[in-house]
Amino acid sequence: MFKGLQKPLEFMGFQGRYITWAACAVGGAILGFIIAYCILGFVVGLVVLAVSLCSGAALIFFKQKKGLHTKKEEHGVFIYACSHRM
Repeated sequence: MFKGLQKPLEFMGFQGRYITWAACAVGGAILGFIIAYCILGFVVGLVVLAVSLCSGAALIFFKQKKGLHTKKEEHGVFIYACSHRM
């Protein structure tokens, strides 16, 4: 909840923590473009940029759509043993 407006924080369709994820995805895509451009050329750099932006956007939209259900879940068998008696 964004305290200034009493509304959930949203920017261009991204909500809350996913704004930071989007900024990191864009930064990583630009950095990947620069590295690929310097090493392999412009066309390969554009391909790296497009692939990383599309995969980042797809990941963010998928996780945002699932909402709280994307939190970590521990799968397995857990045995809770009490070590002292009451």
